[in-house]
Amino acid sequence: MKKRVIIDNLLKGIIILSSVVTVGFLAWILLYVIMNGFSGIKLDFLQEIVPYIISTVYMILVTIVISTPIGIGAAIYLVEYAKPGKVVKAIRFATESLAGIPSIVFGLFGFIFFVTTLNFGWSILSGALTLSIMVLPTIVRTTEEALKSVPNSYREGSLGLGASKLRTIRKVILPSAIPGILTSVILSIGRIVGETAAIYLTAGTAKWIPDSVMDGGRTLAVHLYYLASEDVNFEKAFATGTVLIIIILAINLTANALGSRLNKRKA
Repeated sequence: MKKRVIIDNLLKGIIILSSVVTVGFLAWILLYVIMNGFSGIKLDFLQEIVPYIISTVYMILVTIVISTPIGIGAAIYLVEYAKPGKVVKAIRFATESLAGIPSIVFGLFGFIFFVTTLNFGWSILSGALTLSIMVLPTIVRTTEEALKSVPNSYREGSLGLGASKLRTIRKVILPSAIPGILTSVILSIGRIVGETAAIYLTAGTAKWIPDSVMDGGRTLAVHLYYLASEDVNFEKAFATGTVLIIIILAINLTANALGSRLNKRKA
């Protein structure tokens, strides 16, 4: 009994230490970037990066609009309609395979297929379509778990009252799973904002504000890559990284606040 208590306490200590180390590394990276970059954030610098901020926002919006309905639809099929078999295995295998492919491979595919074959050129649309394929595994998996977390009693109660399967999904299951679906969108946005290789090969590096989705654009992450590698301007690189961190934090805080509000309404 005493030995078991010692082992439990030891494992608990390892878990707590791992958590502290993880949070510590994150805090260290954030503080290091912000401390080195905050002094470089001035009015002329912000005016300089406005096109890149707008290109990033465009990329996020178009990618989410394309990928979210497909990902949610696939998750609904897997949880609510599909029966165990070859089709389900094929979908899960495809999802797992997509999650493990390096981003540069997605970029090469997007360049060959969207930019060249479909003749979309270096554009926001080409980049968004490529990123949509990249974030699909995240949306499908997270939405699946959110749908599975909805109690079966909700389904049974709705069907027992005479609602159709589709109406039950639309009116009962999806509203209950919204916080989890929102989490999948947040995770996807994080990957979109931080992606460089795939966007570099599909959306290009244009320095102007895109007028439409068929125009090219340089996102903040791609601009940061240029500053850190070619221009060797580390002051602006750190400042750009700080702006990128602030945008990601703002998106996450907004989404979390929305999720908490939805949870309260659900309760």
